[in-house]
Formats: sequence, structure tokens, C-alpha cells
Amino acid sequence: MSFTNKIKVFFSFFLLVSSLTSFSQNSRFKVTLDAGHGDHDYGAVYSGRIEKNIALAVVLKVGKLLEKTNKIDVIYTRKTDAFIDLIERANIANRAKSDIFVSIHCNANPNLAADGTETYVMGLNKLASNLAVAKSENKVIVYEKDYKQKYQGFDPNSPESLLGMTLMQEEFLDNSISLASKVEEQFGTLGKKLRHGGVKQAPFMVLHKAYMPRVLIEMGFVSNPVEGEKLNSEEGQQEIAQAIANAIIGYRNEYFGDGIIAIEPLKPSKKIIIEKSTKDTTEPLKVKTVVPAPEIKKVEPKKETTSLGLIYKVQIGVSVKKVALEAKNFKGLSPITMDTNNKSYIYMYGETSDYEEAKKLLQESKSKGYSSSFLIAFKNGEKISIQEALKL
Repeated sequence: MSFTNKIKVFFSFFLLVSSLTSFSQNSRFKVTLDAGHGDHDYGAVYSGRIEKNIALAVVLKVGKLLEKTNKIDVIYTRKTDAFIDLIERANIANRAKSDIFVSIHCNANPNLAADGTETYVMGLNKLASNLAVAKSENKVIVYEKDYKQKYQGFDPNSPESLLGMTLMQEEFLDNSISLASKVEEQFGTLGKKLRHGGVKQAPFMVLHKAYMPRVLIEMGFVSNPVEGEKLNSEEGQQEIAQAIANAIIGYRNEYFGDGIIAIEPLKPSKKIIIEKSTKDTTEPLKVKTVVPAPEIKKVEPKKETTSLGLIYKVQIGVSVKKVALEAKNFKGLSPITMDTNNKSYIYMYGETSDYEEAKKLLQESKSKGYSSSFLIAFKNGEKISIQEALKL
């Protein structure tokens, strides 16, 4: 067996163990918030607008809003002006067994008219504009000691080099897209321009190493005089933080299944709405072919003759390995059902039409060690959101 195949087998096994046997005594929803850059790594700087400071200010505001719910645990990669290695940012989330990882940044472009938000998921899209953003964010690794050895030859000036290192990046793709879509929906409600479709894929090192649903948010362009000043203002940061917090709460409400947390209605100021947008001449002609969330195939359950009407199940893990649906293979949980998505297998526990009973099943799965499990719902065999199910 070649060295490359051995590495693939190792990572497949690691992800199988992580998704099916991770253990946590704490059943609260966990979010790791990552403020991009820090210390000597300033990020983008335009006319006194500094990315590292804006990112940290927004992260602290998002965290405060989430902690106020008393139902969400927030982990920070940094709460001060500190420099944290990219791989360590992801590891902080991995060690905490976070349910999601959210990295927050600002965009920049030599074309000062460029504006709008983008939310990225980890992916292999080779669109030039996406790779340019990934290159900009990945280049911070040159500030790290022994980065060539640490990142196994990854070249930050060539984002494509990460494509060959990416193993099982689709493990959490559907949930990542769902979270990213909620972020962009909230930004749209806030009145911000969604840049070329909003949700995109690109190879970011900080996302690559986080083993959970994860997104990287570009809140807007510090290089744009209007948008940049809004990003740099207390008012603008609070509005953006509320939008991001709302998206995280909405995702938690849909996938975590431990009661519904009310979402604060957004009240955007008129000044945040940028009415005029000049075409960004630095973008390639093919930019309109960006892969938005609706174009990426979702995980859809197979229709079953026993799934008529409304039912809830608990998704306990995804793996590249097919496991026999026996209780002994799932720490005594039964019944277990399985669905497929490309080369992955999705494992689900239980089946009930009663939401309160479904929550008990969820807690049981978590008590068995499946800390990342979450509720899913079906209507007549078709997957629907938890919110839709509760309305029926």
C-alpha cells in the first residue's frame, strides 16, 4: 500500500471514530468563534481600518449574544490581540468537540468599489476569484514557525496545493452549506449585498483542519470606503454580530433539537444598505458560475414505505465505512437505519412521530457518546427542517 493510501485510510478511520464514538458529558450546543488574524498579522488594512481589530470586535459581540441565551457554550480561538496558528485555531474547536466552527474575516480588493458579503465552506472549487480569497487568508501561515514542516509542503501562494491534501472534506459539507446559507440570509435581511451568490466553496487551511460543520465569513470589504467605515463602526459591528448570531441560533434550532431559542429580529439602520454598486472589474468573467448552496447536492433520505407522515430520527454519524446495522456496533442503540451520500454512509437512530420522544432519543444517543448527533425530520419520506415539522 502506498504512503498516500495509508494516509487516506488513517484519516478515514479517524473520521469514523470521531463521528461515531466521540464522547461528551456536556450536551449543550457548542460554537467555536474564530477572529481572523491577530497581533503582528494585521490582515487587510485600508485607511486605518484594520481587519484583525474588526474581526475580534465582531466575534466578541457574537459571543456575548450567544452566551446570553444560556443554552449555548461559546469557545473562542482568541479574545485578545494575539496570534494563533491556523492549525491551532482548528484544534481548539476539535478539542472542545464543538458542534460548529465559525471563522470571521473582512475582505479586501484593489478595486475599491468591490463590496458585499461572502460565506465560504471548505471545498475544491477552482474558480479564480474563490482561490484568490483563499490565498489571501491562507498566507498568514508564513508568520508561523516551521510552517513548511507543519503543513507538509502546503504552499499558501498556491491554494490548489491544498486540494491534494484534502481528505473527506465533504464529510460535513451539507451542514456547512446550511449554516453558510443562514448567515447569508441574515445578511440579506440586514440589507447587505450578497456578493455573487453569497455561499461559495474554497480551500481554506483553517477550515480544512476543523472536523465539524464549519464556515468562513467575509463580512464585507474594508477596502470599500462606505462598507469599510460601516465595518469599522460600533453600530455596523453590532448589526453584523446580531445577523451572525441569528444564523447560528437558527442552525442550532434546526439541527440540535433541544428546544427552540427565539431569534432577535434584525433592525438594520438605513445607513447599512449600500444602494449603489459598481461592477468589480477585477473579477474573472466566469465569476457567475460560483457554486451557491442550492446547486450542491443535498443529503436526501431514501423514501421508505414506513416513513409516511411526520417522523423524527437522530443522525448520529457519517462515515466512509459501511457498518452492519447491529446494536453492538452502535453502543447498544437500536434501531439503526442507514442512508448513502456519494461515498459516505449516514447512520440514524430511532424513529418517532412525537417531538418530545425524539428529544429523549437525542439525549440517549448523546449519553452513549454520540455528542455530535442531532435531530432530523421527514414528511412523507422527504426531509424537512425541524421548524417545519413543529408547525405541522
